[in-house]
Amino acid sequence: MARMDETDRNILRALQRDASQSLDDIAKEVGSSKTPVWNRIRKMREAGVIGKQTVVLDAEALGFEACFFVLIRTSEHEAAWQQAFLKALKERPEVQEAHRLAGDIDYILKVRVKNARAYDSFYQALISEVRVHNVTALLSMEEIKSTTALPL
Repeated sequence: MARMDETDRNILRALQRDASQSLDDIAKEVGSSKTPVWNRIRKMREAGVIGKQTVVLDAEALGFEACFFVLIRTSEHEAAWQQAFLKALKERPEVQEAHRLAGDIDYILKVRVKNARAYDSFYQALISEVRVHNVTALLSMEEIKSTTALPL
């Protein structure tokens, strides 16, 4: 874990809120000047604390109205099956998140699609590529909170 002081954490908080803001704005917010803020950001990037920067799109505004959480159980645990499964997930843009779990469920996926018919197409394609023991799809009725911000 990288050593960080309160100024570093304040810079990260500012970036998490809006990474597109200017260095001048961030410097003003954290009580510093532009060059030291830029140097701190550069060092945090080099240390891997700050990863890639992206834009957050509004899924519903773009027609992706259905969000499914897909619970997967498998009886397969061999390396070859895992490789095929991970490859299938990585090739599917509908999969926004995928997690391997401890407990009764082996994997959970967050899948964003236009509608239920699009989910069914995703599901049919997935099970045609890899064998799964059980799949449960849960439709999110309402997104109550979504953030990528860490509680610094």
